[in-house]
Amino acid sequence: MFKKVLIAEDHEIANISVQKTLQELGIIDTKYVYYCDDALSWVRNALRDDEPYDLLITDLSFEDDYNKQRISGGMELIKEIAAIQPNLKVIVFSAENRSSIIEELFNKYGVQGYVRKARRDAQHLKEALYTLFEGRKYQSPDIKQAIRTRNSHDFSALDVNILSLLAEGVLQKNIPYHLQERNIKPSGLSSIEKRLGLMKDLLGFSKNEQLVAYCKDIGLI
Repeated sequence: MFKKVLIAEDHEIANISVQKTLQELGIIDTKYVYYCDDALSWVRNALRDDEPYDLLITDLSFEDDYNKQRISGGMELIKEIAAIQPNLKVIVFSAENRSSIIEELFNKYGVQGYVRKARRDAQHLKEALYTLFEGRKYQSPDIKQAIRTRNSHDFSALDVNILSLLAEGVLQKNIPYHLQERNIKPSGLSSIEKRLGLMKDLLGFSKNEQLVAYCKDIGLI
């Protein structure tokens, strides 16, 4: 099991909960910090002393306060730590559930584990620790389901036309006119809004621009 773990979490209750979970697994050499800048400093110091950390557990979102920080969030922290200790394993422990963000963390930033703050998260964190220690990647069950839902979504012809028009720069409010020109139904603005809302919910996006960019990436439009 991991011997030396760094925890970056700005909520004290969550921090204590993570420490307790680690202690139950016999991991006692832990350091917890409330700020991303401090986390990066501890990683650097540990490398300097030739006593590097085995694992980083970090949240993604950190609240601003009077103590101004250079690194404002967990994603940036992961990126900076990877530059100085690329072999450090990382578990993200966060309430974030957008599959697009989670896939980016695995594919672009190289994290090995993701545990969502939700029911049974202590159990899922233990599972993640065992899984990563064995050299495999881990996602908590609800996150796996969200990603499966995203990847299995079937885009209708109406969806593709709406997305293509958005990609061409057509304003959402003007899409009905273009659909009517193409004799595509339903073409009402409310129907278009519902389709866009459904796609964004299923795929984990909050903005039309994100949805369009994703569909370009997968070659749909």
